[in-house]
Amino acid sequence: MKFGIAIPTDAESWRLVRRAEELGFDHAWFYDTQMLSADPFVAMAACAMKTTRIRLGTGVLIPSNRIAAVAANAFASLNKLAPGRIDFGVGTGFTGRRAMGLGAVKLADMEEYIRVVQALWRGETVESVVEGKPRLIRLLNPDLGLINTNGELPVSIAASGPKARALTAKIAAGWIDGAPGVAQSTAALASMRETWAAAGQAPESLNAIAWAGGCVLRPGEPADSPRAIAQAGPRTMTLLHRAADAVLGGYPPINLPAEFADKVSGYVEMARNYGPQGAHYLDNHRGHLMFVRPDERPFLTGEMIRRMTWTAEEAELTERVAALEAAGFTQIVFSILPGQEQAVEDWGRIRGAFA
Repeated sequence: MKFGIAIPTDAESWRLVRRAEELGFDHAWFYDTQMLSADPFVAMAACAMKTTRIRLGTGVLIPSNRIAAVAANAFASLNKLAPGRIDFGVGTGFTGRRAMGLGAVKLADMEEYIRVVQALWRGETVESVVEGKPRLIRLLNPDLGLINTNGELPVSIAASGPKARALTAKIAAGWIDGAPGVAQSTAALASMRETWAAAGQAPESLNAIAWAGGCVLRPGEPADSPRAIAQAGPRTMTLLHRAADAVLGGYPPINLPAEFADKVSGYVEMARNYGPQGAHYLDNHRGHLMFVRPDERPFLTGEMIRRMTWTAEEAELTERVAALEAAGFTQIVFSILPGQEQAVEDWGRIRGAFA
């Protein structure tokens, strides 16, 4: 199994990524959340120049954030700095779009976006809709050596629903799973394998990536310690953010454990007062996947953190990773939050158990 880290992007993420490379991590994935963190391509460029082995990927790119031609050029620019080490992670968007009060990009639009980026990478002349009009476009000067389109640009899709998984299988992309826990992820992988086979893909070719977040607890440390809240609390709170969006923004409802219903409803009621009027998402998503706001803290419990994240002591977490590896996952990714960069050392010990 390969190991990666996921980063709420900082222009100086190279410091963390370089340390992850020293610890033996294989991948670093960068958030594309323009209202919350830094630009992933800027950070990846710095990382490309400060590292020699670790792969660098968008985790995950949102098609609406930049036109396909710009994305293709950016990937090719990175590939000159770090040849053969660039990954194209993509999704329909959650954090980066909800923070602007927007829903997900349509799957058909994402499929078209991937098609154009890949065609440009291959040097093809491809038709693309630009400013509402179809245009034939091509990267015109790759022979000057200003960019590098040699080699492959692997694509991985964050796909939780059946239609997104079907698209993943259709184009034989890597599959990114949210990995809330071993049981859920194992079941999701079984479903993905069925979809993969139905698309005529070879079973062994599925690249399944489990995206986890949590805290490696010290012996006897509770799941709601200040350290655990800082590292695992933000991932837990994303579910409450989604619950508030469903009620206040008209997005699809989500299923949460019944025992947390009071906490969820309490948070949603608080979120009704977020402003300005019609823009509850500005307060709702502040700190999303990065830190727990003071007003959120009363709705967060140690049991919620344990149930919804990878928060446990080292031995238990090692067993969980082994279970995912046995199930067939090919990579596990751990989120490292701003101000909690030392957590890479903890996850590095987990990774070391599989060296």
